[in-house]
Amino acid sequence: MSNVLELRGLCVEFPTRRGTLKALNDVSFSIAAGEVVGVVGESGAGKSLTGAAIIGLLEPPGRISAGEVLFDGRRIDNLPDDQMRRIRGRQIGAIFQDPLTSLNPLYTIGRQIAETIVTHLPFTWSQARERAIELLESTGIPAARARIDHYPHQFSGGMRQRVVIALALAAEPRLIVADEPTTALDVSIQAQIIDLLKRLCREQGAAVMLITHDMGVIAETADRVVVMYAGRVAEIGRVRDVIHSPSHPYTSGLMGSIPSARHHVERLVQIDGSMPRLTAIPPGCAFNPRCPHTLPRCTVERPELRAAGATRAACWLHEEPRP
Repeated sequence: MSNVLELRGLCVEFPTRRGTLKALNDVSFSIAAGEVVGVVGESGAGKSLTGAAIIGLLEPPGRISAGEVLFDGRRIDNLPDDQMRRIRGRQIGAIFQDPLTSLNPLYTIGRQIAETIVTHLPFTWSQARERAIELLESTGIPAARARIDHYPHQFSGGMRQRVVIALALAAEPRLIVADEPTTALDVSIQAQIIDLLKRLCREQGAAVMLITHDMGVIAETADRVVVMYAGRVAEIGRVRDVIHSPSHPYTSGLMGSIPSARHHVERLVQIDGSMPRLTAIPPGCAFNPRCPHTLPRCTVERPELRAAGATRAACWLHEEPRP
């Protein structure tokens, strides 16, 4: 399978009065057509910022200072705003955590979806309206033909999120960036949205970047997972390998903090301390102040991603011994 998205050494900086703050540092991974890649980590790890950099929605004064974002083999991080707007919506769809921020409260959902279709595809208004009804039906909106002229406030949270997914899929994009799409929903609705994303990915062959802090969602949905910490990639691999055989101490802590239905434990694993502020990332491995396996070089040298069993991890514990 060819890569729809490829990040190569992506760095994002924010100039401040106290100096330049590096929010993303050398982030690299790819997503193939028909693949769901989950991006996980604590709040502040850089997950949402990575998504914003990909779709060209970095908040000023943030900027991409190094690296490349390739979409279908073409570099897009250096495109002018008008060219990026044509790609965003047509070839790259976005689903955000709060559906109310994605929907205009003054327009019906049908008008918003049809407008997106007419803007990006060679459809007449009546054809776009019929396509909008089909999309709403495919995302599980009951009585879509009757509800297409309703406004966002007339839908529940779960239904609004389905509308946002329909909106993101309106122009049949090649890539979908889904930022915490199930966080504000109850568990039963979460499961339905997850099933919907998987089905649409399978049927349309779209690549999906799923940003979340919920490993349960990742386990149910993703093919591979990228674990981020303090603006860097800590580990990357197939979901089952990362969940059952994590190679980075941070990933081990994340996995150990998830309750198991199979095994009873008195106490879940706890990662001591908290993620460092981006203005105070320690030298060496950013995780070293919290790591139970710190080596002397962990405090002075930053590890790169390397083969670590079934995954790749940025950890000195997996360095090949020197002859």
